[in-house]
Amino acid sequence: MSNITKKVSWSSRGDELGAAGEGTPLLNGSEQPRHSRQEAARGQPREIPHNEKLLSLKYESLDYDNIENQLFLEEERRMSFTGFRCLEISRWLICGLIGLLTGLIACVIDIVVEKLAGYKYEAIKQNIERFTEVGGLSISLILWAVLNFSFVMVGSILVAFFEPVAAGSGIPQIKCYLNGVKVPRVVRLKTLVVKVCGVICSVVGGLAVGKEGPMIHSGAVVAAGVSQGRSTTLKKDLMIFEYFRRDTEKRDFVSAGAAAGVSAAFGAPVGGVLFSLEEGASFWNQMLTWRIFFASMISTFTLNFVLSIYHNNTGDLSNPGLINFGRFESENLNYNLYEIPLFIAMGAIGGVLGALFNVLNYWLTIFRIRYVHRPCLQVMEAMLVAAVTATVSFTMIYFSNDCQPLDSEHAEEYPLQLFCADGEYNSMATTFFNTPERSVRSLFHNQPGTWNPLTLGLFTLTYFFLACWTYGLAVSAGVFIPSLLIGAAWGRLCGIWLASIASAGSIWADPGKYALIGAAAQLGGIVRMTLSLTVILVEATGNVTYGLPIMLVLLTAKIVGDYFQEGLYDIHIKLQSVPFLHWEAPATSHWLTAREVMSSPVTCLNRIEKVGTIVDVLSNTSTNHNGFPVVMQVSDNDEPAKLCGLILRSQLIVLLKHKVFVELAGSRLSRRKLQLKDFRDAYPRFPPIQSIHVSQDERECLMDLTEFMNPTPYTVPQETSLPRVFKLFRALGLRHLVVVDDANRVIGLVTRKDLARYHLGKYGLEELHLAQT
Repeated sequence: MSNITKKVSWSSRGDELGAAGEGTPLLNGSEQPRHSRQEAARGQPREIPHNEKLLSLKYESLDYDNIENQLFLEEERRMSFTGFRCLEISRWLICGLIGLLTGLIACVIDIVVEKLAGYKYEAIKQNIERFTEVGGLSISLILWAVLNFSFVMVGSILVAFFEPVAAGSGIPQIKCYLNGVKVPRVVRLKTLVVKVCGVICSVVGGLAVGKEGPMIHSGAVVAAGVSQGRSTTLKKDLMIFEYFRRDTEKRDFVSAGAAAGVSAAFGAPVGGVLFSLEEGASFWNQMLTWRIFFASMISTFTLNFVLSIYHNNTGDLSNPGLINFGRFESENLNYNLYEIPLFIAMGAIGGVLGALFNVLNYWLTIFRIRYVHRPCLQVMEAMLVAAVTATVSFTMIYFSNDCQPLDSEHAEEYPLQLFCADGEYNSMATTFFNTPERSVRSLFHNQPGTWNPLTLGLFTLTYFFLACWTYGLAVSAGVFIPSLLIGAAWGRLCGIWLASIASAGSIWADPGKYALIGAAAQLGGIVRMTLSLTVILVEATGNVTYGLPIMLVLLTAKIVGDYFQEGLYDIHIKLQSVPFLHWEAPATSHWLTAREVMSSPVTCLNRIEKVGTIVDVLSNTSTNHNGFPVVMQVSDNDEPAKLCGLILRSQLIVLLKHKVFVELAGSRLSRRKLQLKDFRDAYPRFPPIQSIHVSQDERECLMDLTEFMNPTPYTVPQETSLPRVFKLFRALGLRHLVVVDDANRVIGLVTRKDLARYHLGKYGLEELHLAQT
């Protein structure tokens, strides 16, 4: 898979990257472009074949580490104990608001999808019944296809033309954000609006998608907005929660939002907390866990309470999440010790099928990156998939002769008689002619004998490929429910097969039980989550009895799937060339040291620096550094200088904007005293350097950085091993790590891309290349 081609433009350095640590251009790093003039003369950057062994330069890191400069320390010292208590209360209040709003958004999605899907399926059902007797069912097919691709067209246009980052489930993007990567536009209000409208259109449009995955992204956007007390999109500032306007606090709240999204989707507050822990947050403490759990509980309670009012059962809190698997309480659903090997075998099957799904989707995504990159083509592809899905569904129902008697105990939502006798319905329609959530519940709980094996086999095969084709379209959609539906179908098939070979009076091989195990195996094989997914499924089924089987199945599916291919979210993160840091450094990287992986030489600034020099450094388009070590005195012969501190691009821009200059003559004129509020007001969209006017006279002024720089940045000696550097960087959520020699002189800078470019490949430790994708 290493020779997949995709047209991308490399950065101006060309592709002859030097040895590690010799001037590798990094977005967040600091290095002097050694060859930029010669390479600028070569003209346009060459286009080269793309493979997954690239890291994109367009992604920046979040500043999770507090900048403890003089302004910060003065503010903290001025704050009383009561002030700190008020801040803690504010954090709890924000988490409560996050849970409340996320639950309300889930309610809106659920109610609108239910209403629109109800109208759609009722109209098609009446049309089919009318034309079954007199002929002309092709009219019904056309109606189904037109309704489908009309809804999908609206959702796809919103995503492709207005907010492309709202495509898909959003889980890969939120994983990256919690990992410390600043993904552009991922937590904007516009993204949330497009996400909600898009997922409604996708589900009602009959695509093989679910509405649960996008809830995680929606919760994260709500958290990012509420915690800031303002909307930069609407240009509305409520002047509240100003203290939390920094990456450190915002990222913690986004963790709570993601957990609240999981909780609203599956009715699994504990699973939501574990999802945030397993999938992202590198920094964790007890109080953060409590706040995230509180947000999750408020989210599921809000959804529960509002839906109980909507269903005219006020106070009946029986709808904890968007997906309700129903209760597994029958005596037949207990399991025996001798069934555990069968469950493990099903986990292995789920791992293989999940790996196949991921491989097919990988190649399909590569094809889309190369050929379907224009918005109009993306909309056309989404409409094509919608029409094909409707056609395939109709064809499968039309040619199916699997007729089952209508059972009053398990009444179907939209039973289609078609060519079945009176009092019977087409069982293939139970799976296709329904929302995916209802289909999953039917496969879990319908009586044995509801489907014949051929129906389930054909459904599994067709839905597998439809779901694989659908994931990655320019629509807002999740992969959770399609995965569960595919797994539940082949799991129920296994249950039917086991029941047929068991003794006549045996009741242990219940199809519903094996449908649940198959669903867990398939979902685990595709997304490769273990801890959080176990708890989510246990909470969603309401039966802790299945905790051990589900855990074993998910673990087996992950082990088997990882042997062939990575998880689906990891594949899409890698294809976007995101510098994602895993939990540990590559196993064979102990022989590498900080000196070999760092970026050097470093662009340093003096403690008292000339304004013109700062403007020139920030305006340098060949590099886009975001952190600059501050030294005693930059020498003319590029000799290392003694470290005083570290200052960020965003800080320098705010200083230039407010003209915080010292007169060149040294006259001590009073200048405006800057406060942390000035920096927080500019956060998160700091103005570009091009928008700040500095006159020729001002260029000759001086700027004293002492008060604003972080005087105690994290540093490592140049001989520190890569795993040790990695652990420090990852655990503390750093953006820059200064490498110093024995005399505390700056010799290099380690950033996220310096660490992310080393990974274990088929032939040992491999180094990724950097590109401006």
